Amino acid sequence: MNHTAITANPLGTERIGKLAVQYAVPSVISLVINSLYNMVDQVFIGQGVGYLGNAATNVIMPMTLIVMAVAIMFGNGASAFMSLQLGKKKPKEAADGVGNMITLSLGSSILFLVLFELFLEPLCSLFGATSDVMPYALDYGKIIVLGFPLFVIGVAFSNVIRADGRPKSSMTGMLIGCIANIILDPIFIFVFHWGVKGAAWATVIGQCLNAAFYIFCLFRFQTIKLHRINFKLRGFVAKNIISLGMSSFFSQIAATIVIAIQNNLLVKYGAASKYGSDIALAALGITMKTSQLITSIAMGIATGIQPILGYNYGSGQYGRVKKTFRLSLISCTVIMLFALFIFQVYPQAIISIFGQESELYMEFAVKCFRIYLLCCFMIPSGMVVSIFFQSIGKPVPAMVISLSRQIIFLIPAMFLLGTLMGVEGLLWSGPAADLLSGIISLVLVKIYWNKVFTQEPSLLADAREVMQY
Repeated sequence: MNHTAITANPLGTERIGKLAVQYAVPSVISLVINSLYNMVDQVFIGQGVGYLGNAATNVIMPMTLIVMAVAIMFGNGASAFMSLQLGKKKPKEAADGVGNMITLSLGSSILFLVLFELFLEPLCSLFGATSDVMPYALDYGKIIVLGFPLFVIGVAFSNVIRADGRPKSSMTGMLIGCIANIILDPIFIFVFHWGVKGAAWATVIGQCLNAAFYIFCLFRFQTIKLHRINFKLRGFVAKNIISLGMSSFFSQIAATIVIAIQNNLLVKYGAASKYGSDIALAALGITMKTSQLITSIAMGIATGIQPILGYNYGSGQYGRVKKTFRLSLISCTVIMLFALFIFQVYPQAIISIFGQESELYMEFAVKCFRIYLLCCFMIPSGMVVSIFFQSIGKPVPAMVISLSRQIIFLIPAMFLLGTLMGVEGLLWSGPAADLLSGIISLVLVKIYWNKVFTQEPSLLADAREVMQY
């Protein structure tokens, strides 16, 4: 499939600071652009439809996160597998990982398309749609689901393209789709008056352009040669990809479970408050989307340096691994501290971007920003540490960290604080989970730090290590 010469990989020789910028900046831009897909929809829907339309996108979000979870599992897993194999000077095995990832990603995305189209309405009810929100959720969801195979290509393929030493190509694909979405959203919503359907079609068209670019990139790998035989599923390879990507999968699935529970609790406790269920649902949804946009900067740094970590760990260059880890953790934390300042001081300015609603809506939305995001500066600890363990072939601690915020801390906190404090208790569950999961992440990396750098580097692809997990 690819007849170009395999070139040397600079991941093991180039200066760490330069590599970090080279890989992290395009990764940050890619993830920020990906977050903008949802943000742009929220802004234009808020201006053109109102908060019921924004509440509808919050209802559909868990379905998107389920599909994203699978795409990230295959993409991150294949990327980590590829980087580790290239560090061991095994490009043929790396090509098997990429080919198997493509087959797994496309097959699963088609399955999700069929299932979600068939069961869309009961799923909307499960994820918290009220009678007022349901028509908007169905209009938006029926179209968004059609783009799921394209969405999977965009999420999964970008990771292996980055691991191939082409972070700018990974970024360009996302940029193409986002620009199309930004241009088409106002046309479809305000000119054609398609409402939430217009926002959905703008997103799907953007995803189509994004997917087309990444498919084009598959024919131009620099570090591997991709042949037809690589696409044949091999249980051993697929198992390693899934194992390495499992922490990312569980993190996204946990987020889906959290949103489903959170939406239903918002409806319950919101209805018992002066704000009402629809305001609570819409306001916290916007808060989370905004947080996701800023957090994607930190996540972009963490995922961007993954090939650097994996390659150098695979080749036994531990000093470079340590330096990369420390640099990414400090950078991400500083960014989130700045974000905390913005969230606390200027929440009204951010909220007004999504449309001018009632004073009651603004009051609750401000509370969402100031309370729910109070400990957002601890989020990078979990991100960077999880990616670190994933990159060096240690899925168990990576999985523990991925699950800690959402499952171990956030869900129990929502039920406990919701019972004690009502709808505002749901907001306080956010900082409680961020703080506790951040502490757990730092403790785990402290425990494992010396161990992972004193043992001989071995790939998860070795049968012994697979059996260990």
